[in-house]
Amino acid sequence: MIATLTGVAFFSGFLIFFVVQATEGGIRQNRIDQLRGAVFEVLPEATSSQGFAVENGTFRPIDIDDPTPGLRKIYAGYDDSGALVGVAIEAAAQGYQDVIRGIYGYDPFTERVVGFSVLESSETPGLGDRIAHDPSFLENFFETEESPDTVSLALDDEGDALEQPLSLVDRDEKTEPWEVEGISGATVSCLAVVRMLNQSAQEVVPLIHTHLDQLQKGTL
Repeated sequence: MIATLTGVAFFSGFLIFFVVQATEGGIRQNRIDQLRGAVFEVLPEATSSQGFAVENGTFRPIDIDDPTPGLRKIYAGYDDSGALVGVAIEAAAQGYQDVIRGIYGYDPFTERVVGFSVLESSETPGLGDRIAHDPSFLENFFETEESPDTVSLALDDEGDALEQPLSLVDRDEKTEPWEVEGISGATVSCLAVVRMLNQSAQEVVPLIHTHLDQLQKGTL
């Protein structure tokens, strides 16, 4: 009986290992494809992109599929003429259920957010998960004819911090360019989005402006 149980355990362990190895490559490729698509979603005018790692107050060119754990990444987007149209920035913050991973587009010339997409979320279906698809919430980040002015991430006079961090307000109560209109019943998830943008922007946006000439060339 012991030998039988040992054999079953060994076979089960081998089967699990085999399945993980067989599917890991496909899962990783799906995440890369999702990320690549999200970059162009949050930078609607971009037709090509270049990845950069945020390291020691500067940027290092990387491939979009760089697997280095814990690497902070941004993606410069360019139009058909090679002109910089914006920067996609990965960010994360604790939501209601778990950590929410997102990516947003930033236009350094207007100092505004130009797009937002959820990369990973376990928020409650029908409530918190609405941050990914609710049109009224996404109007905070995507230009429309009805709402041409998206939220501002303008820097202060010194250029080393946000002039005014984003804050969450109720729907139809927005009066300032740094305010984000939330979703009724999904306050915690909306606050997580505001936090992730504030935290990442405070670190990355000043660097973008410092290295703007290099980002415009596509290499550092």
